[in-house]
Amino acid sequence: MEFTNPFDNPQGQFYILQNDQQQYSLWPAQCALPGGWHVVCEPQPQEACNMWLHTHWQSLTPMHYVPARSGQ
Repeated sequence: MEFTNPFDNPQGQFYILQNDQQQYSLWPAQCALPGGWHVVCEPQPQEACNMWLHTHWQSLTPMHYVPARSGQ
């Protein structure tokens, strides 16, 4: 089956990106990287990306909503 949307291809290779709010995104390797995001992991299969995110992404809350900790 051919996929017209690269985000829907389960056999695709994806970057894991992070923005300044410490949010993550899977991004198809064949697409230009969006501004404001940087590469955290090089392209890998979608399942490996999802396992990495499950381990490393602790909160969906953007950093500007997280209360500042005292002493920092």
